Amino acid sequence: MSSPVPDPFDQSTDQAFPVLALAPMQDVTDLPFWRLMTRYGGADLYYTEYFRVYPSSRLDKPILESITRNPTGRPVIAQMIGNDIPSLVRSARELQNLPIAAVDLNLGCPAPVVYRKCAGGGLLRDLPRIDAILGALREAIPGRFTVKTRLGFEDNRTIEALLPLFEKHSVDLVTVHGRTVLQMYRGGIRHDLIRMASEALSCPVLANGNVSTPTDAVNVLSETKARGVMIGRGAVRNPWIFSQIRGHLAGTPVRFPTGREVLAYIHDLYGTVCDPSVPDAKGAQKIKKYANFIGEGIGQEFLQAVRRVNSRESFFAVCQEHLDHGEAMNLDPNVIGKSDAPDAHQRPGKQNREKEGCGSPLLG
Repeated sequence: MSSPVPDPFDQSTDQAFPVLALAPMQDVTDLPFWRLMTRYGGADLYYTEYFRVYPSSRLDKPILESITRNPTGRPVIAQMIGNDIPSLVRSARELQNLPIAAVDLNLGCPAPVVYRKCAGGGLLRDLPRIDAILGALREAIPGRFTVKTRLGFEDNRTIEALLPLFEKHSVDLVTVHGRTVLQMYRGGIRHDLIRMASEALSCPVLANGNVSTPTDAVNVLSETKARGVMIGRGAVRNPWIFSQIRGHLAGTPVRFPTGREVLAYIHDLYGTVCDPSVPDAKGAQKIKKYANFIGEGIGQEFLQAVRRVNSRESFFAVCQEHLDHGEAMNLDPNVIGKSDAPDAHQRPGKQNREKEGCGSPLLG
């Protein structure tokens, strides 16, 4: 029997059925990727890539298609990024005409090209402007209004000043990535500060950052008391992760994919995200973006080899060399050669520090 789909806006203390959300990753978690995820179990809640908002902006058509052609059967939250209040209000009103569960404001993108323009995580240096933006959006959005944030720009205690603002403006759900903007994806996650948010806010909180295995998810939920977890890079690396978490919470043994199953997933992924009409070399470059995430759960040797490929043939030759085996793999980048299950296998290799940012330039 399948698990019930949890309501992300229900402030429940029962963590038997936490909300499992797919994080927004620019130019990665698009409509084709959502479609692929549903074949591997899928999330309970999906966030769009961010809509870049500025005075002359229009809602991006490819991102709009994620909403209007949503293949997941699950709620969608539309995320915006920007700092111009009239433009954000205009876009929020337009988005409310679409079948979405909420409008989300990005206060966490750590890409320098974004934060240098005082958008995304850059806004965390200007709390009065955040206050004004939240107030204007709350007034413009009669439905659900959510926020995704980091702990601060360089000071992780900034979150202490943010929480009263979220309460003041009746935000309906807050996702907290437990690092600062300047940390990017380096360093540990401050679960204690996510827990502080969970206990201080009257709305649900999702915990975000470094969830790579079912055990990670259970530990994060326990330590943060969050309503659920948001997973990005871990889901690209391991599309089974949402199903694995549900099974783990239900008390069933976690089944890890074999090397050949991971190889089949990569074939699936290539066929999903790489347009067959584009030149071979361009397709190889696109799949490398995903392979960087996947490779961190395989090993440094794979990563180094896959970064040198320049064609579909050479890409899959590397994959075949490293994954054509029947041993189980937990795909955990933090434990190369170890596992949280006795039979899970990892090829030897050093952990590779994640360098993924938010994506391409923000404002026009």
